[in-house]
Amino acid sequence: MTATYTFDVFSSLDGFGAAGGNWTGYWGRQGPELLDHRLGLYGEEQRMVFGARTYRLFARMLAESTPDSEVRDPWVTRMRDLPTTVVSTTLEGPLDWPDATVAGGDAVDVVARLKEESPVPLRSHGSLSMNRALMEAGLVDRVQVTLFPVITGRTGLDPVFRGAADFDLELIEHRTLDSHIQELVYRPTAHT
Repeated sequence: MTATYTFDVFSSLDGFGAAGGNWTGYWGRQGPELLDHRLGLYGEEQRMVFGARTYRLFARMLAESTPDSEVRDPWVTRMRDLPTTVVSTTLEGPLDWPDATVAGGDAVDVVARLKEESPVPLRSHGSLSMNRALMEAGLVDRVQVTLFPVITGRTGLDPVFRGAADFDLELIEHRTLDSHIQELVYRPTAHT
C-alpha cells in the first residue's frame, strides 16, 4: 500500500500563494478556528516534503522571526518538528531543521519512492513548482486549498497553478473557518 500524498497550499481568491505590498501573513485574515484546525492537521503523524526553495524560505523566515511572531504559530512549530524530506539537487545536509534529510534527484522519482516506503502519510505545504510536477506525474492524492477572502491582483506573488496541467477535481472535504476562510480538499485526476 502506498502512502497518501497531500499538496497543502494557501491561496488568495485570485490564485496567488503570497502577496507583496502591505499584506501580512495569512493576508491578515487568520483567526482562532484556522489556527486550531491547522495545529490539528499537523498534530497527526506524517512526513513533510519540501522543495529546496520552500525549505529555504521557511528556514529563513523562522530564523528571522521572534518567538511571539505569527510566523511561529503552534502549527508552524509542529510542522517544523515533523520528519521532513527536502528534495534538492543543490542543498547538502545537515539542514537547520530538526529531523530533516535531503533527497537528491528528480522530485517525481523521490516522491514515488517515498510513497512506496513511507509508513505515514506525506504532506507538502507550498513547494508550488514541485507539486505541479508531482500532480502531472499522478503522485498527488489530495489537493488541500485554504482559500483566503482576498484578491491580490496587483500585489499577488507565486501563482499557485500557473503552468499546471489540466485536472478534474472531485471535492472530498470542505469547511468554513472563522466564518470567512474556505478549506477545500480535492482528489485530482488528469483531464483527458
